[in-house]
Amino acid sequence: MGQNTVHDDQKYVDALLQNDSKRIHEIYTRFAPKVIGYVKQNSGDEAAAKDLIQEVLLIIYDQAKTKDLKLTCPFDAYFFMICKRKWLTRLKKSSKERVTNEPLGGYDSEMVEDQVRETEQFDDKMQLFKELFQKLGDTCKEILQLSFGSFSMEEIATQLNISYAYARKKKSLCIGQLTKWAQESPLYKQLKEL
Repeated sequence: MGQNTVHDDQKYVDALLQNDSKRIHEIYTRFAPKVIGYVKQNSGDEAAAKDLIQEVLLIIYDQAKTKDLKLTCPFDAYFFMICKRKWLTRLKKSSKERVTNEPLGGYDSEMVEDQVRETEQFDDKMQLFKELFQKLGDTCKEILQLSFGSFSMEEIATQLNISYAYARKKKSLCIGQLTKWAQESPLYKQLKEL
């Protein structure tokens, strides 16, 4: 299978996007036990593992929705590696050291690694955006949230009881401020180099 060929397991990513409960249940029954086992072997419990699984599925969903994620490797290896790395990051932050390394079970690790790295970079960018977004004033947050929700500038102006011209100018200023903060961020510079 070529590096850019969409893997048959894209069906799991599509299931998240389409809220396909049958296929999502399959994700939990087929892939979650491996993650739960890994977390339990590495200073965690089942509740922590389930939280981790939920968080990773949301990251995959967000990336699929905003960046049209196309899976080029098996979902099992991709999902497990993201969960594993997120769990290792949490352990490092809480300074727990004991971890075990689990092989990827014969998958092309370079292909999986590339796919996982792409998702991790997406997640880092989203976390940076959320952090910077919280620094904005309330009016900026309202205008941007409404515009992210596919409201037209006319609808936003009406809803916030402001003029259309002010809404457009304010949105531009808010985006400008977010962009400035992002460009000043060491994390942004680091992500840009990748």
